[in-house]
Amino acid sequence: MSSMSEKDTPPILTGKHYASPSAFTPESLLREARRQKQAAAQPVPDVCLLDPDGDIVRHLKAAGSVRLHEGWVCYHTDLYLFEHAGRAFGVVGCAVGSSFAVLVAEELFASGCQLLVSITSAGQITPVRTPPYFILIDRALRDEGTSYHYLPPSRFSAAPEGVLEKLAGSIADLRSPVLVGATWTTDAPFRETQAAIDSMRAEGILAVEMEAAALYAFAAARRRSVVCFAHVTNQMGQIDGDFEKGEADGATASLTLFDRAVTLLGY
Repeated sequence: MSSMSEKDTPPILTGKHYASPSAFTPESLLREARRQKQAAAQPVPDVCLLDPDGDIVRHLKAAGSVRLHEGWVCYHTDLYLFEHAGRAFGVVGCAVGSSFAVLVAEELFASGCQLLVSITSAGQITPVRTPPYFILIDRALRDEGTSYHYLPPSRFSAAPEGVLEKLAGSIADLRSPVLVGATWTTDAPFRETQAAIDSMRAEGILAVEMEAAALYAFAAARRRSVVCFAHVTNQMGQIDGDFEKGEADGATASLTLFDRAVTLLGY
């Protein structure tokens, strides 16, 4: 069989020019958004939390513990501020999937963020224990599209250097278990076939989620500090009574993990 020609190669794998700057930048989008909304430039907190499921944001809003960041002009999301131990953090909810998560990450870092923590729900691939529990994602399989716009093709995206060393040995004592391992990032959650699941399990993949591979590729390409956790809450609906996250839909445990991670990373 002849090899695929460049003309026939999927465009996701060709013509990316990784060393070239982007013509369209988050800074330019934010500039025009501020002009349109007549908003002054206001920095975001140096530490922000990405909450793709939105459960943390809903929990904090119900408790009256957040306020809207009036200077966040992203067209697609709201940024909320919450306080803990005398300092303010930012949180964005419901940015689901690789492209959306990285779009928000780009704009957060362009607005002053120094560390982004993502805590996303995930489906169990390898049954290491009964959900719910967390995984500190050390690498994520790149079965999505966004990461290929940031880094050349490879099988995995890896956590930024130094993150695992600072976190792995110091989060095991939390009430909710935290494992360390690999996940599978997909753009198509309803195409998780049994054959694909079996293949991932044989490779040692612990869970499936929708953002980590792209966020880690973005972090590597842009030299940004990002750490991704998977909150394993389900078995992809293959059992009755699935998708139970625990207290406050998992928000309480997620906030505890976020607090510990931020402290250990020195922010």
